[in-house]
Amino acid sequence: MLKPATVKMKKKDRYKLVLEHFEKEMPSVTTELEFGSVFQLLVSVILSAQCTDKRVNMVTPLLFERYPDAHTMAQAEPDEVYEYIRSVSYPNSKARHLVEMSRMLMEKHDGEVPGSMNELLKLPGVGRKTANVVQAVAFGRSVIAVDTHVFRVSHRLGLVPKTCDTPLKVEKELMKNIPFGQVADAHHWLLLHGRYVCTSRVPHCDKCPFDAFCPKVMDGSKL
Repeated sequence: MLKPATVKMKKKDRYKLVLEHFEKEMPSVTTELEFGSVFQLLVSVILSAQCTDKRVNMVTPLLFERYPDAHTMAQAEPDEVYEYIRSVSYPNSKARHLVEMSRMLMEKHDGEVPGSMNELLKLPGVGRKTANVVQAVAFGRSVIAVDTHVFRVSHRLGLVPKTCDTPLKVEKELMKNIPFGQVADAHHWLLLHGRYVCTSRVPHCDKCPFDAFCPKVMDGSKL
């Protein structure tokens, strides 16, 4: 167990320091997923569930060459899509979801990805995190997607209390404390910090700009 930092501060000051650092060091930030359209972004985010962006980016070039849009993917069968994504996690269920999602887009939305949360959540394979990523990246909405990295970093940095034990609770707490104009970027800031610095099993505290005041709340941070 890592020892918590001795520096104590108010929550608003903690948020201020963290956000000011990220805004200075990463003023332009977006997803590391590679895509050429809103549809391709949606596909990539679905594939990224419990899988690295690096792995997703390895399979999507050929996938998108064969199925660049909802029209072409809707005509495929899951086992055909599976051959392109077999190296990602849970390829069978994801292949099925991608085909069903594409068919629903064609049937309900003329092949276009809807921008509303309610309509996105109706699509096969799309949960709240995926919907929020699409809203933020594709449509510029001020929403924050809570994946495992955002969940972990939010707890360890003391941005959310231990009672925020679900992604939705963390999302609501972050939304209450992050200025509206920084919300969309904050998802990427916290995600990248978790991916490269505040990693799951062994965080790189010696490389962390927040080490001096980080409370290191490890319990319940989903190591």
